[in-house]
Amino acid sequence: MKTKLLYVEDELALAGIVKDTLESKGYEVYHISHGNEVISAFKSYKPSVCILDVMLPGMDGFSLGKIIHGENPDIPIIFLTAKDQADDVVKGFHSGGRDYLKKPFSMAELIVRIESLLQHSGASVKGLSSDQTLGLGRYKILPQQLILAVDGGEEKLTYRELEILLYLQKNQNSIIKKKDLLLHIWGDDSMYNARNLDVYIKRMRDLLAKDENIQLLTLRGVGYQFFVGA
Repeated sequence: MKTKLLYVEDELALAGIVKDTLESKGYEVYHISHGNEVISAFKSYKPSVCILDVMLPGMDGFSLGKIIHGENPDIPIIFLTAKDQADDVVKGFHSGGRDYLKKPFSMAELIVRIESLLQHSGASVKGLSSDQTLGLGRYKILPQQLILAVDGGEEKLTYRELEILLYLQKNQNSIIKKKDLLLHIWGDDSMYNARNLDVYIKRMRDLLAKDENIQLLTLRGVGYQFFVGA
């Protein structure tokens, strides 16, 4: 059975090239050019990956990502945009995105990212029961619910944030090589993924700031030292 991709892009010339190339690689591609048609198509088509342009007629890609993520948080979403600002990257991740490609992009890069997402989709929470809770200092991680809890409050996580938190939790009180973390989360250690990881590390520090005994230090040229005190 072919892997189903939902591809949303209003630049028809570009969309035709991308769709033809992906189909030549064995994917089944459902292309939509208007944001308002996406949600109903997502529900009926049931794709394995969604590729969403950010700037669309009707509903924009970030808004669509939030809805899709709410419907099924396990669906990988790749955002496509002409912008490359850190705020836009963060907004994309908080809209349910697991990856972010800046236009113009190569088809080889897009295909690698699709394959990486398919390979890693759901891998971090497999084997964890629906009610399992993991400790991290004063925090509690509820993987299946995508929740980080502390002091009676809860923070809703994106799937990528959860993946990184689980990796940190597993490797607490140790030095974490940046390359190892990149390979575990994205499947490759490209410069683009390294920049994405920098954004996520800042987010991790913000999420874990309520416990003064947790430190996520950057070791230049190596990676990170993650320390969780008593």
